[in-house]
Amino acid sequence: MNASIASATKTGTQAGNLSDAQTGAAAIRIRDVSMNFGTGAARVQALQNIGLDVGRNEFVSIVGRSGCGKSTLLRIISGLIPNESGEIRVMGHEIDAYQRHRRFGFVFQDASLFPWKTAAQNIALPLAILGQGNRAARAARVEALLRLVQLDGFGNHYPAQLSGGMRQRVSIARALAYEPEILLMDEPFGALDEFTRREMHDQLIGIWRNKPMTVVFVTHSLSEALYLSDRIVVMAPRPGRVRAVVDVVHPRASDRAVRQSPEYLAQLNELEALLDEA
Repeated sequence: MNASIASATKTGTQAGNLSDAQTGAAAIRIRDVSMNFGTGAARVQALQNIGLDVGRNEFVSIVGRSGCGKSTLLRIISGLIPNESGEIRVMGHEIDAYQRHRRFGFVFQDASLFPWKTAAQNIALPLAILGQGNRAARAARVEALLRLVQLDGFGNHYPAQLSGGMRQRVSIARALAYEPEILLMDEPFGALDEFTRREMHDQLIGIWRNKPMTVVFVTHSLSEALYLSDRIVVMAPRPGRVRAVVDVVHPRASDRAVRQSPEYLAQLNELEALLDEA
C-alpha cells in the first residue's frame, strides 16, 4: 500500500472514530448498529456492527458493492427505518428527539417531484406542510433557493419541461427548503449522463460551501466520492460492514492537474483495491 495512502486509511474497529476535536463534536454518531431483514431461512443480515462518526459540516461519501447496505444505513440515520440494535445520535440526540426540532434533507436517486406541480410549488411543499412562514415568506424562500441551484427563471416550469439535471436541482432545493443541518443523498446523480453529473458535482460543492452542512452521500462511483468528499467510507457486503474509512488527500480538487497527479490517482487505485478486498 502506498505510504501516503496508508496513512489516510483506517480499518477495523477504529474506522470512523474521530475525536471531538476533529469533528467539533460529531453531527452523527453511530455505534454497533446492526440490521436484519426477513425471518427464518429468509433472514438476511443487512448491516453488522456499524460504527462511524460524521463531523459537523463534513462531507462524507459511502461506497461499496450493491447489497452492502449503503442505502439501508442512510435510511436508518434519517429515521425512515428503525435500527434493530446499536445506537445513533444526531447532534447529540436520539433520532426521534432530533426530528421533533429539526429535519433531515433527503435527496433520492430519482428526483421524485410531483408532476402536476411547478418547480416552485415542489420546492415550497415542505414549507407549506410544516407551516413555515406565510405565503409571501415561502415565495421569497423559494426564489432564493431557485437562485441557489441556478434555476431562477424556471420556477413556473413543470418537471416534464426540465432536463434530468434540472429536476435533480429542484429536488436538492426542496431538500434545502427548511435549512437542514444534515443532508442525506442516496445516489442522487446515478441516472445522469457523465457531463451533467460533473456539472452537478460542482453545483453541489457550491451549495455546500455557500450553506455549510453535514452531508452523507451514497454513490457507486469512486471518482465521484473522491472529488466531493472529505472522507470516504468503504463498505463490505454480506453482511454490510465498514471495511475502511479513507481521508481524501485532495478534497474537492478543482484543478485538473491535481486530479491527474500520481498522489490522487494512487488514492483512486487504493479505493479500488479496498473494494476488491471487501
